[in-house]
Amino acid sequence: MQKSTFVFPSLPVSFTGQSLISHAGVSVLTGFMDALGFGRLCEDRLGQFVPSGAKHRPGRLVGSLAAMLAAGGEHASDLDILRSSPGVFGQLPSNATVSRFFERTVTNPELFRYGFETLTRELRTRAWNAAGARNPALTATALDPLIIDIDATLVTSHSDKENVAGTYKRGYGFAPFIASCDYGAGNGSGEILAAVLRPGNAGANSADDHIRVFHTATAQLPESFFTEAGALAGEKILVRTDSAGASRKFLWHLHGLGVQFTTSYTIPFGKAHMVDWISDKQYWQPALDQTGNDRTNAWVINATDVLTLTDYPPGTQLFLRAEPLHPGAQPTLLDTDGHRITAFLTNSPRWHGPYLDARHRARGRCENRIKTLKNTGLGKLPFFDFAANQAWANIAALAFNLVSWIQLAALPDGHQAKAWDIKRWRYRLFATAGKIITRARHSQLLLPERAPEKALINLLLENTRHLRQLLLAGSG
Repeated sequence: MQKSTFVFPSLPVSFTGQSLISHAGVSVLTGFMDALGFGRLCEDRLGQFVPSGAKHRPGRLVGSLAAMLAAGGEHASDLDILRSSPGVFGQLPSNATVSRFFERTVTNPELFRYGFETLTRELRTRAWNAAGARNPALTATALDPLIIDIDATLVTSHSDKENVAGTYKRGYGFAPFIASCDYGAGNGSGEILAAVLRPGNAGANSADDHIRVFHTATAQLPESFFTEAGALAGEKILVRTDSAGASRKFLWHLHGLGVQFTTSYTIPFGKAHMVDWISDKQYWQPALDQTGNDRTNAWVINATDVLTLTDYPPGTQLFLRAEPLHPGAQPTLLDTDGHRITAFLTNSPRWHGPYLDARHRARGRCENRIKTLKNTGLGKLPFFDFAANQAWANIAALAFNLVSWIQLAALPDGHQAKAWDIKRWRYRLFATAGKIITRARHSQLLLPERAPEKALINLLLENTRHLRQLLLAGSG
């Protein structure tokens, strides 16, 4: 008797006309969009970019692109995966229709930018309100502000496009500025507030660009972050940046608005020797990890009185952090007794150095958000026109945020899926297959009984139905 040497079963393959859905799990995301009133909002904000008699309205165009990018697509042509399942995703626009839509955004980019920003702001307000007690706007205070991370990144272009240029890493492409908000560990991945494209040779330490992206980001916040007179309630916001954001012009601008900041700081070489004056660890406090426990062999100290600051906003404090060199790290002339010394500036009303240090070091989560944003569309900008690529970047940010809003509004505290990144959502949920059947003249989507995330899908569908009822009740 012969035994098969195949690792996996080998079955004959044939094609069928049955209504099989390869990405049926994406219907959870599209249902959430409908629950937020996505179609009506798009018609109101972006209706002028689609001819009045056109079959495919702005909600269908933008929504299908966002769902495609969230599900793993990279190009507008990847809509064909969703387009092959009209029973679940409807009649989606052709590639030519999508191309004409982006051509219209190029004719009036400022109008599209304003319409899209007001669209996403309203969606964010509805999603945050649906989160109930988890609403970031309700929990933001002067002592526990909403954190906005600002950081630049690079996007490589493999063909000639408008405003592409050489980068400092000897590449070729764009240098977008990203502003994102951080809910904190265990509360989801955070979300993108602004993705501002810039030429590849734009500097990362430009104070004017920091100011521009900051105001673009804060314009996305709900009304509770503004006073009745329309002024920003700066005490509820903390801006966190790397050393590129430590320019005096930018920090003074934040100070004038009453906004808190924490930014990495490069110790001037002329003052580096003064660190030796406070090298005795009896003056330092043990550093904390992200769970609030003491870190082994790491310390923090307030060095404002030793390393004096010049021309910085009043109330700015300088903190130092000392820890042994990590394995593989290259020693520098500024290392003290085998310890790497780093610094950050802050004007926070809190005074506990280890807490401030742990909060500043959590800036690493910003890098994860940028990586995810590149995986949802920013990494491959498909058009020649700069305005069209900016519109694509905005839709990529929307795709990112839709998953974040599901985590925030439709999942309870402590649920494991709140910590999933986009790749896990795609593999565990969005890639769930299904089949459409018709019973008693009603179509129904069938999902596998043995689907690993059956419980999660049921939870999301139930909470989405609840959100839709709340929205209908509020509009009524």
